[in-house]
Parts: sequence; structure tokens; C-alpha cells
Amino acid sequence: MRRSTFLAAATATALSASLFTGLPSAQADTDTVGPVLSGADGWYSQPGMLFVTAHSDSPIRRITAHLYPLDAPDGTPEAGSTEDFIQYSGQDARSGTWRAPVHLAQLGDYRVTVDLQDASGATVTGALSPYTLEYRTIVTIPDLTAAPSAPDYLHQKVSVSGTVVARDPRQPDAPAPTDGMTVAVNTGHSQMTAATGADGRFTAAFTPTAPSVQLSAAPQASGNYPGAIDLVTTPQDLHTTRAPVRFSASTHALNLKQGATGTVTGHAEIQTTSGWQPLPHTIITLDGLDARGESSFEVGRTTTDGQGSYTLHVSSDSPAPSAELVVGTDYMPFQQAAAQPFSLHVAYTTHLGMNAFLNDDASLPVSGYVYYEDPRAKWPAKPTLTLQYSKDGKSGWKDAATIPVPVHYNKPLFDETFARTLTTRNTDAYWRARFNGNPDLGTSTTKPVHLYRYATRITGFRANPDPVRKSQPISFGGTLQYKKGTTWKPLNSGSPTLYFKPRGSSTYRYVCELGSDKHGHLIGMVTAEKDGTWAIALSRETGDHYLRSARVTDYVDVR
Repeated sequence: MRRSTFLAAATATALSASLFTGLPSAQADTDTVGPVLSGADGWYSQPGMLFVTAHSDSPIRRITAHLYPLDAPDGTPEAGSTEDFIQYSGQDARSGTWRAPVHLAQLGDYRVTVDLQDASGATVTGALSPYTLEYRTIVTIPDLTAAPSAPDYLHQKVSVSGTVVARDPRQPDAPAPTDGMTVAVNTGHSQMTAATGADGRFTAAFTPTAPSVQLSAAPQASGNYPGAIDLVTTPQDLHTTRAPVRFSASTHALNLKQGATGTVTGHAEIQTTSGWQPLPHTIITLDGLDARGESSFEVGRTTTDGQGSYTLHVSSDSPAPSAELVVGTDYMPFQQAAAQPFSLHVAYTTHLGMNAFLNDDASLPVSGYVYYEDPRAKWPAKPTLTLQYSKDGKSGWKDAATIPVPVHYNKPLFDETFARTLTTRNTDAYWRARFNGNPDLGTSTTKPVHLYRYATRITGFRANPDPVRKSQPISFGGTLQYKKGTTWKPLNSGSPTLYFKPRGSSTYRYVCELGSDKHGHLIGMVTAEKDGTWAIALSRETGDHYLRSARVTDYVDVR
């Protein structure tokens, strides 16, 4: 049965180690009487040789090994023997390893028995080794090389070469190159194959995908060498040269509204023996950092183009107040990673509502609410909103007042309310409320609401007739007007109030409401009773949009 090349290599390594350490001296075993066989087998590093390890109380003087085909039944004549043993390792002849050449006609695996005799005359005959002698062709690659030995950014491809040699244990001193044998080259990250030529040489090439590569090669089974032991080479460590990297970024901080996307642009370069040059096709990532400053999640990713330029689109889905913009990764074979600090703040959406009225005395009561939805959002320490006004509701907004928002619930989807009453001279303006957010809470603004109250006046007021007879009707003339912009216009369907102050009195008393036609002309009459002064004014709210007018008077003599 064919032995695994990896198992064979491991066995060879273990056996080679015993060459230098030997075995404990026989005197260490107080129960030992006479020679004791530990084992007998072959070593792949020395084909055609048999190694016997043994110990005894007295120096071992004679060793004879007998070899039998492994599958031969008992009683089968031996295939060969050897007694030309020379001590190979050990402190003295009482303990160690001895070796002798083996000459057999056929390749294969053999059972080994050993006869031992020490200086005291004690003899052991036919001791069976727990190991077998693998008397087979050994196929090795003694000269595996890689060039360049330290590949860099400008020289990335590595050429692997070597010679595959077969050593027949019957002619161990005549190694022969193999022809047409397949070789598996393993880099630890990938594997490739190559075939040997007539001189046993093979070549293969690869580009490292990691900074460190453990390179090995192993001959594969071949019909030209049936039953051969194919040994894998000792792994070679190959390390790439990683060049410094630098890059630019259009910004190192983004403040995004929830649902928005930001953009970072820049250019990456790598330093080579030819100087700094563009770094193409390299990953750019924006990584969020945890409390320990370690990367914990990816916010965005892109790749540089053929000229080293990049455009990174950053979503607001993953806020990262503490982050890093990174070019490359820690495991890229030919370039170092480069990082720069970054900050991504997301202003979560807020919702704002406002109610506002303009009273006829020019007072402006304002109330409303503000709330947010996302549980990751937090109120600032002292949230406020600003009440603003504009002439046309589109531009030229001016601040009228800052209104605090007391926080009672501090939870998502819970209204925090506000209220304030102001006095304003702007009786015809558009008003809105604007929540003053921060990097973590979005600014929000209500729709403009048009609040207006027009100034009013009564012109040409007069009472007719004057003088008048008692119990006769008195009618009133004049025009009720309101001011829009700089123009006075008739106020139809108005209801000015009529007052009367008798002669000698200092107090006006309410009489009735008059009307006005579509031209603003006063409509209404009363019955004359006493001398006195009649007065008229738009003295209480008429609809929602008119202010009080100044009172005008006219004296009437009643006879």
C-alpha cells in the first residue's frame, strides 16, 4: 500500500532526530539483561541502508539483520541479510543506532528480524522489528527554489523551479532525474502542477495573494516508478515586500440627514522604486470603530479605478461618529494598508407641527409639538426651535423668537410640546417654526402659514341732519376701509360700532352695530333724542383679519 507523502516526510523527520539524540543507555533499565531491540527500518534520507536501534548492559558487538518479503508466509527463505553494521549514533556501544547497507534483488516492503550479541556473550536471535523496511525508490526534490525570493509590487510573479530525482535503493549512489513526472506545487493558498523534462527540471509560476507564503512541492505518483515513495519538500517561507501607500480624501466628516447619501472622492498612490505612482483596483472601505478603536462594521466600500481615483458613496443607514477611511487590507501581499480618521454623523428625522394665530390686538400665540422616530436618536441637552417670518413665505426669512422645547418623555414617537405668545408688528406675514437640530437630530421646518390682520379706518364720518328735530331719524355717512400694503380699500360687510355721549357726559355708551355696503359706505340710522356726540369705530374683531380702527366723532344738535 502506498504511503502518504506527508506521513513519509513526518516519519523521516522523526527518524532523523533520533540520529542525534540516540536512545537512553541500557544501564538506565535495571531490569534489562542482555541486548534489547528497539526497532529496525530504513530512512528516506539514506536509501539502501538499514538502521537498527538497540541497547544492552554490555557493549553490543554483533548485529545481523534478516529480511523477508512482508507478505511472505512463515518459513519463507530470507530475501537477504546484512551484518556490516557500524554505529551511527549513541554515547557508547551499549546504546544507540547502527546502520548497514542492504542489497536486495526486488523492491518492496520487508519484514526485519535481528540477531544481537553483546560483549558478555548474551545473545538475542530473531527479534522482530515493529517496523518494516520500505525498500523502494525514493523520489525527492532537493533543490526547490523561488525567484524572486521577496516579490514586490513591481515584481509580483514568483517562478518556482526544481529537479525531481529518483534514487533506487539498489543503486543509492546513482540518483536519476525523472522525465514526465507531475509535480504539485503548494503555496498554502493555492496549488498548481508542473511536469518535469528529460533533465528532471520543472517550473511553475504564481502570484502571492498574502504577505506570507509557505511554499512546498511534492512529486506525484508515476507509472514509471511504481510503489515509489514521493517526498514533499520541507516548507519554505516566502515573504513579500509591502510598499507604503498614501491617499487623499475630499472630506473626513459627513453630516447626513437620515435617508440621504454622501460622497467622498480621492486618489490613492503606492511608493515603488520608481517613485509614487497611482494605485489601481484597490479596495477603499469606510469602517466604523468600536469603543476600543477597532473596526467593528463596514459603512461603505468602493475600488480605485485604473488611475487610482475613487468615489465612495456613503449611506446614512450606519452612523459612525468614530470611523476610519482605509485603503487596502492588512493581508494584501504587495502594499501596506493606509488609514485616516473619519466621522459620519446621521441627523435622524424629526417631525414638527405648529399652530399660530394673530389676534386683533397683534398678539401671536404659538404652540406645537416635535418628535423623532428612530430609537438611536437623542435629544440635545436644551432643544429649541426658532419662530421665523417672511414677507412672501418663500425667501427672506427672519428670526422672531427662540422657543425652548421642554423634554418630558425623551422617547421616540412621544411628542415634546412647546407654547409661546409674542407681540408682533408684522400684521401681514408668513410664519413658520424651525426645529434647531444637531449632528444627530435633523432640522425640521413647518409649512409657512399666512397670518394677517389689516389696519382699518373710517373716513368722512358725519351725522345727518344737523341740527335735527327730536324723534327724527339720524343717518350716518362715511366709508369703512382697510389697508393692504400701502393702499386703502373699501371694507364691505363690515360691522362698525356706534357709540353716543350725551352733552355734559364724559362717557360713551354702546348704541348699535352699523353695516357697510360693497363700497364700504356706512349703512344704518338711529332716532334723535338728545344733544351729544356720536362716535364710530371698528372696535371688535370682524372676521379673523382686521384690527381695531381709531374712533371718529361728530356732534349733533337736537331741537
